[in-house]
Amino acid sequence: MTSLLLLSPAGVVAEAAALRRAEARLRGLGFDVVRDRDALARRQRFAGSDEVRLAALHRTASAAPSIAMATRGGYGLTRLLDGIDWRALAASVAQGTRWVGHSDWTALQLALLAHTGAPSWAGPMALDDFGRTDVAGGVDEVTRDTFVEAMDGSLEAVGFRTEAGHDGLDASGVLWGGNLSVLQALVGTRHLPPPHRVKGGILFLEDVNEHPYRVERTLLHLHAAGVLESQRAVLLGAFSGWRPSPLDRGYTLRTAVAQLRSVCRVPMLTGLPFGHVHPKVTLPVGMRVRLLVDGRDVLIGW
Repeated sequence: MTSLLLLSPAGVVAEAAALRRAEARLRGLGFDVVRDRDALARRQRFAGSDEVRLAALHRTASAAPSIAMATRGGYGLTRLLDGIDWRALAASVAQGTRWVGHSDWTALQLALLAHTGAPSWAGPMALDDFGRTDVAGGVDEVTRDTFVEAMDGSLEAVGFRTEAGHDGLDASGVLWGGNLSVLQALVGTRHLPPPHRVKGGILFLEDVNEHPYRVERTLLHLHAAGVLESQRAVLLGAFSGWRPSPLDRGYTLRTAVAQLRSVCRVPMLTGLPFGHVHPKVTLPVGMRVRLLVDGRDVLIGW
């Protein structure tokens, strides 16, 4: 049976019942689920003190389970980056551990790639993806199935539909990215993957609770910093949870993307089913992939 360890390296788990639901559902999928001893720790908005959460990461690396999944994101991993033993995490990957999550987890994934080149997986987390009540939607089939297949090694590609205008695109490179705000916060630090690891790559991005003008501003920062221009393609996932303003007067996310396309030459594809949404696919971070577009159909294979 595949071992799956749940840990809380960032935000506090507000409802233990949701975590129990997630554990039951994951066991129902055939995983041998273990909860880190401090997964329900609390200190302000965090899942325990920085020291407690850092110890949980290192404890997980030492145990080297088949899968290490975050209970939730929120905020907290950025506080820990300078204290993480990246060699220990990379050693666990070499032993077969697949570190899985998204949102704030992006900080760990990108720093792991920056410091060691080790891959990880952008995918579901316990609470929001496996811990929702049936009334709230439960677990959707796409999220469940792509996760299970990615973890057992049978998933070799994911597909989605995008806007017209990219037919015939064929690009290969390292797939990397995640949460836009978290990635931007790493620019200029030693925790952002350096050019020799991701130049000519395929960057995927998502965010939540960020108005389109903030998304545009952040992407323009990445453009000005040379991050976007060094990529073969940019894949935009879901930018959910924001509220329109009376000042928008027709300004939308589509408007923001159009502005970015006018200044950035790199193909920018929308529609990636990933982010703070359901369903979401599971994606390899730090692995080489091939991106193919046929009409409006997109395939990412590895």
